[in-house]
Amino acid sequence: MSVGATVPNPIRTASARPSGGSVSLPVLGSASAVRPKARRVGRSRMGRRRAAVFIALHLVFIGHLVHWRLAGRTLSPVEPSEAMYTLERGWVNAGAIFFALALLATLIFGRFVCGWACHLAALQDLCGWMMKKIGVRPKPFRSRLLVWVPLLAGLYMFVWPTFKRVALAPALRAGGFDGALRVIGEPPPFPGFSNHLVTDGFWDTFATWPVAIPFLLICGFATVYFLGAKGFCTYGCPYGGFFAPLEQLAPGRILVDPDKCHQCGHCTAVCTSNVRVHEQVREFGMVADPGCMKCMDCVSVCPNDALRFGFARPAVMKGAPKHAPIRRTYDLTWGEEVALAAFFAVAFVAWRGLYGLIPMLMAIGIAGCSVFVVWKAWRALRDENVRILGAQLTRAGRLRPAGAAFVALAALAVVATAHALTLRVERLRGGMLDARVAVSKADAFAQTPGAIPDAQRDLARRALRHYRRALALDLGGWGLADHPEAATRAAWLHAVLGERSEAVALLRRLDDRLGVADARAVDLATLLALDGREEEAVASLREALRLDPDLPAARDTLARALEQRGDLAGAIEVRRAAVHENDPSPARESRARAALAAALMRAGRLGEAVDELERAAALTPADATVLNDLSVALYLAGRRDEAARWMRAAADADPDDPERWRRLGQMLTQMGWSEEAAAAFAEADRLNATER
Repeated sequence: MSVGATVPNPIRTASARPSGGSVSLPVLGSASAVRPKARRVGRSRMGRRRAAVFIALHLVFIGHLVHWRLAGRTLSPVEPSEAMYTLERGWVNAGAIFFALALLATLIFGRFVCGWACHLAALQDLCGWMMKKIGVRPKPFRSRLLVWVPLLAGLYMFVWPTFKRVALAPALRAGGFDGALRVIGEPPPFPGFSNHLVTDGFWDTFATWPVAIPFLLICGFATVYFLGAKGFCTYGCPYGGFFAPLEQLAPGRILVDPDKCHQCGHCTAVCTSNVRVHEQVREFGMVADPGCMKCMDCVSVCPNDALRFGFARPAVMKGAPKHAPIRRTYDLTWGEEVALAAFFAVAFVAWRGLYGLIPMLMAIGIAGCSVFVVWKAWRALRDENVRILGAQLTRAGRLRPAGAAFVALAALAVVATAHALTLRVERLRGGMLDARVAVSKADAFAQTPGAIPDAQRDLARRALRHYRRALALDLGGWGLADHPEAATRAAWLHAVLGERSEAVALLRRLDDRLGVADARAVDLATLLALDGREEEAVASLREALRLDPDLPAARDTLARALEQRGDLAGAIEVRRAAVHENDPSPARESRARAALAAALMRAGRLGEAVDELERAAALTPADATVLNDLSVALYLAGRRDEAARWMRAAADADPDDPERWRRLGQMLTQMGWSEEAAAAFAEADRLNATER
C-alpha cells in the first residue's frame, strides 16, 4: 500500500469491538493506521465577525438612547424582559415583539439570536477573551440540576404572573386561603392590550448606573471565571430557558460530512458554548446539544471543512448514539447537587430585591457564583488536592494560602446570604401583617379619636417592628442600607399610629436617597400640613416640583393648597406650568388645561377658562369630563346654545352613565327645552333601572 493512502474514518471504524479476547490491530506499515499529523487549533474567523455584529448592535442601542434624549419619546426598549409588561399589563411593546420573533427564529434556525444578538453573550465573550489574554482559561462548571434554572426563571418571569392571575389567586380566594393570597400578592386584573410601542420613559425599566456596573461585573467576569464561558447562559438566562427547548425542535443544525471528519477535536476546543462538538457529530451526525448557540466557531476552525450549517431532522429525532452512549461527566456528586441547588434557591430569594437595588438576573448571577465558591471551598476542606484555574487551594490535604483565602470568601458569601435572607424574612413578615391593616388614609392622617380600632393599631405596631428591622443600622435596623419599600410602608404605619414626625423623617430620607416621587411628595406635604406646618408643606411641594416637574399629583395638591390659602394667582401659575413645562401626551395636556380652566373659573376669569377648555376638548374630543366642564363654562358665560350642544356631546361620549343624561336634562330644563329635557331624563331613568 502506498504511504499516501486515505486514513480510515474514525466515525465509521469506532464501532469495532474486540471479540473473544483478541484485539485486531492494524498493520503498522499500513497508511490506514496512520493519523494525520496533529494540527494546531486554528483561530476562528467567526470571532471577529461576531464582534463586528455585537459592536454594530450596541451602536444601534446608543443611537436609540440618543434619539430618546433628544426627542423625549422613542421606540420602547427592544429587550425581551419588556414582554413581562405585555403579559401582566397588556402593554404591547417592541421588546415583546422582538421576543416573539426571536422565539420563532429559534424554532427554525436554532439559537442564532443567543450567539449573535445577545448583549450578555457579547459581554461574556469579551470577558472570556480578556481572561485568555492574561493566561486565564475558564473551565466549564457542570451540574445536573442547576441547568434547569434558566427554564424555571423563564417560567417565573413570563408564565407565573398569568397563572397566578387566572388560576391560582381565584382558587385561593374560593378556598378561603387569605393568608396564602397575601403571601403571593393579590394580582391586578388584566386591563386588556394597549399600544406601548412608543415611550417617553425609555430608561424606566433599566437599572441605574450604580447597579448596572456591578451587574456587568457579576454576570460577566464572575460568572465566566467561576462557571465557564457562557456560564450565565448555561445557568442563569431566563430567555435561554425557552430558547433551549425550541432549539431541540429546530431543523437548522450544525451538520457533519462523516467522510471528512477525523475527530481531531478542534471544534470542541473553540466552542464557547461548552458543547462537545466532536462527540455530538460522531454519534448523531449533527450537533444536538441544546446549548449550541450557532456561533459557527466550530465550522470556521474545522481543518477539513467537515462541518456546516444546514437543515436536517430536529434534535428531538436524533435517535440513539451510533456508538457507545455519550457519558456526561459532572463536577458534583448527587448529594452536592441537591444541597447546592437548595443553597442556590435560598441565595436567589435572599439577594433578589435586596435594598430595592438587585434585579432578578443579577440575583441569579450572585446565587450561581456563590454556589461555585461554596462548593469549591467545601472540596478544598475535604479533598487532598484541589485547584482552581492555576491556583492551588489544597495540596496533600493542607490548605495553601490561596485555599485559605478561598474558604474565607466562601464564608463571606454564606454570611452575606444569611444576612440578606434575614432582611427578606423581616420584610415578608412585616408585609403579611401590613396587609391586614385596613385603615384609610383619611383616618390615618386625621387621627380622629376612635376611628382606628385598637386591633388595627396593634397590627400596625407589629408590622412596623419587622419593617424597622429591615432598615439601615443608623435607624436601629439590621441592614446596611434602607429598603425603599420597607421604609415607605414603615412611614405609612407611623402615620397610622399618629407618629407624624417619624413618618416625615422617613419620607424625607427616601427623597434624599431615591429622588422625589409623586405619591411620596403628596403624603409628606399632607403630614406636614396636618402637623400645623403649612408653610413647610407648600415649600416641600415646590421643591419636589423644582426637582421633577412631572409630578401631577404633587402639582394638583400644591394648587389646591394655594387656593385654600386664597392665593388664586399662585394656583393658576402652578396649573399653567403643568401645560407648558412638560411635553405631555394629548390626554395629559387636556387634563392639565382642564385643571387650569377650573382655577381660572374660581378666579372669575371665565373667558380664559372657556379658551382653555376649548383647547382641551380639541385634544380629547371623546373625554366626557372635559366636554362637561366646557359645557358648564359656556353656560356660565351666557352661551347657552353652545353649552347644550357640548353637554349632549358629553352624554354621547359616555352614553352608559345616567348622570350625564341627568345633567343634560337639567340644563335643557333651565333653557326651557322641555321635550328634549324629558328625553334626556327618560334615558337616565332607563340606565338607572338597568343598573339595578
